[in-house]
Amino acid sequence: MTRPDFLYLALIAILLLLDYFVLWPMFLRRSQSDPGRARVWIWSAWMGELWTLVAAGFAVWLIEARAWGSLRLITPHGWQLWGAIGLVLAFAMINGRTVIRIARSTRRKRVKLGNPHVEKYVPHTRSELGWWLALSLSAGLCEEFVFRGYLIWAFQPMLGLWGAAAFSVVVFAVAHAYQGGKGILGTGIVGILLTLVVLISGSLLPAMALHALVDVGSGLVAWLVLRQVQGEGDIVAA
Repeated sequence: MTRPDFLYLALIAILLLLDYFVLWPMFLRRSQSDPGRARVWIWSAWMGELWTLVAAGFAVWLIEARAWGSLRLITPHGWQLWGAIGLVLAFAMINGRTVIRIARSTRRKRVKLGNPHVEKYVPHTRSELGWWLALSLSAGLCEEFVFRGYLIWAFQPMLGLWGAAAFSVVVFAVAHAYQGGKGILGTGIVGILLTLVVLISGSLLPAMALHALVDVGSGLVAWLVLRQVQGEGDIVAA
C-alpha cells in the first residue's frame, strides 16, 4: 500500500466513527421532534458519506494507475456470469413475492419487528420510500466497493484472502453498530454471504446488485407493514 492508501483507510475510519458517534445521536435527537425530517436527513448524510468514500477510492485507484480487476470491479465470465445472473434473478423473485404478498394482504395484523432500532430509520411514507430507494442503491454500490472491494484488496497481503475477507465482514458489521446487537449479527451474516458471492464470482457486480435488492426489499416490506398497521390503528412493536 502507498501513502494515498493509508490516507484512504484513515478516511474510512473517520467517517465510520463520525457516523456512530455524531450522526446517529443527532438523528435520535431530531427524531424526537420531527421523525420524518430526521429520517430524510440521516439518509442524505449516509449517501453523502458513501459517495465521498467511493469518489476518494476511485481517485486513489486512478492516481496509482491500478487495474480494476485487482479490485474485482469487473464483469464475471462464463459459468460465474450465468450463476450470478441466476442468483440475482432468483433473489429478486423471492423478494418480489414477499412484497406482493404483504401488499395484497387485507388482514388486520399486530406486527412485531425483530430489531428494536428498525422503525426509527425505515420509510414510513411514500415520499420517504423514494429516498430509501436512493439510499439502497447507494449502499449496494458504495458499500460493496469499500468493504468487499477495497478492504479485501488492502489487507490480503497481510492476512491472506480469507483473513482479509473475514476482516472486511467484521468491519462491515461493526459499521452498522447503530442497529444494536441484533443488527450487527444480521449485518454480519449478510456480509458473509455477499463476500462468498464476490469470491466465487470474482466480481463485485453481483454482490452490488444483491446488496441493493436486500436493502430495497427490507425498506419496501417495512413501509408496507408500517403503512398497514398504522392505517388500522394497531401497534408496531419494534
